[in-house]
Amino acid sequence: MKLSKSLVAAFVAAATCVSFAAQANTTTPIVKERQENQSARISQGVASGELTKKEAAVLRTEQRGIRAEKRAFKADGKVTVAERAQLKRDQNQASRHIYKKKHNARKAA
Repeated sequence: MKLSKSLVAAFVAAATCVSFAAQANTTTPIVKERQENQSARISQGVASGELTKKEAAVLRTEQRGIRAEKRAFKADGKVTVAERAQLKRDQNQASRHIYKKKHNARKAA
């Protein structure tokens, strides 16, 4: 059975796209989920009075920094294992900061 040139070209193009998609590993679902969780913790802390507005502002600034770092890591088309580990360390540290701020003696007015 003979294949037309256009069919062969379409097959090659599809295979190439799949290959590039497999190489471009920029998804970070765990990082995104943790970011959403930490943002919710900050909002909950403000709502309950556990966090002052100033404390919340500092924590939100830290979250923005992590998002910026994630965007920078994704910019080259691949998030490496080392970059994922760095994001995890930063998120762990941010989580500790949220806990400490929520459990200190300060209360929102």
